[in-house]
Amino acid sequence: MDNWFDLGAGWLQEHLLIPFLYATGLMSWEDVSYGWATFALYGVAQVVVTFAVCLPLERWRPVERWPNSHAVWVDVAYTLLSRVGVLPLVTYVLFYRAQVMVTGWMADQGWVPPTLEGFFPFLLGRQVLTFFLYAIILDFAEYVRHWLSHKFRWWWALHSLHHAQRQMTFWSDDRNHVLDDLISFIWFSVIALLIGVPPLQFPLLVLMLRFLESLAHANVRLSFGWLGDRLLISPRFHRAHHGVLAAGQRSCNYGAVLPWWDMLFGTADFSRAYVRTGDPSGEEALATGTWTQQQMAGLRRFTRAFRRRKPARVQGSVAG
Repeated sequence: MDNWFDLGAGWLQEHLLIPFLYATGLMSWEDVSYGWATFALYGVAQVVVTFAVCLPLERWRPVERWPNSHAVWVDVAYTLLSRVGVLPLVTYVLFYRAQVMVTGWMADQGWVPPTLEGFFPFLLGRQVLTFFLYAIILDFAEYVRHWLSHKFRWWWALHSLHHAQRQMTFWSDDRNHVLDDLISFIWFSVIALLIGVPPLQFPLLVLMLRFLESLAHANVRLSFGWLGDRLLISPRFHRAHHGVLAAGQRSCNYGAVLPWWDMLFGTADFSRAYVRTGDPSGEEALATGTWTQQQMAGLRRFTRAFRRRKPARVQGSVAG
């Protein structure tokens, strides 16, 4: 399988990337173009695997059926743009460059770049264990970031685009405002740099975590049982987070992959089952507009958030 990826990445680099870099005067990026091509192909493979796993589940026991699924096709565009184009670029190329710059600067200062193995020597040589510890730490960081995105009015204005979808499916995971994605990438990358995630492992960690997040968004009546839902976030658990809240309810279930942080900090709710999704407080364009219309509507809500004096009723402060 690796040979197929190597051959595909080599062809993509030779016939598309290098000619593009040469034509645009960006040949200084040639040294990382093969890595970008490789992880772009990994992104394609991940979309295929996600489709193969989640679509049969949604056909098997859907929570909802819709006569018109136009809004879902916009989410498909988000996924392809993110996982095949932008995600490999930022998770390999930019993270690689950032790590080279940071580690080089630290070496010039006489400092040793941080790693988990440096903090916990018993991890030396245990690459699989270290990989999963990286995943757990990054998942906790994602919980904190997600919780904060519901607490700040300006951040919720961006994040509400993700919650506006009334036809939530596994494609909805990548339905985000570009500014929200930018904040998420910077947050995720800083944490990864602080714990010393190797450049080649960083995109693999992102791909693994994002697959599980896509599954959690699936339009399927599926839980992992009493114990399983407390070990890994299921579609039932995460759908409660996207639910339209009734009076008096508060936001819950902020976790991305692991429910442990919700359980630890008191934000878990295992009782809400298969609720309706959406955010009625935003413009209709956020729910049913084209990609461009959704982005512009999110930007308008973002700018209005700074003009309001009274606190807005956002998910997380009075609801979820």
